[in-house]
Amino acid sequence: MPKIVFLPHADLCPEGAAVEAQNGETVLDVALRNGIDIEHACEKSCACTTCHVIVREGFDSLEESTELEDDMLDKAWGLEPESRLGCQAKVDDEDLVVEIPRYTVNMVSEGH
Repeated sequence: MPKIVFLPHADLCPEGAAVEAQNGETVLDVALRNGIDIEHACEKSCACTTCHVIVREGFDSLEESTELEDDMLDKAWGLEPESRLGCQAKVDDEDLVVEIPRYTVNMVSEGH
């Protein structure tokens, strides 16, 4: 069973976290299931960038992003080559190390 290591984030997981994931589960769903409340203003429909994450290790194990995801990512704060939308990045067999950016483009937290 693959693991995801979420690097420390001052607000969402100050200590960081190492959690188990199921193959095919999205990074966002794994985070939410483990109490890491990553923003997801569009309810996981690939219509915003609030669940933007940076996959520091294991990026190549993810399926390629779609054109729609790439278009959305162009609007994300702090975009990097290893950026993905957490709602679209599905876990495969490889462990991941994920960084949650400090900021999103949202002016106000949705508070899910």
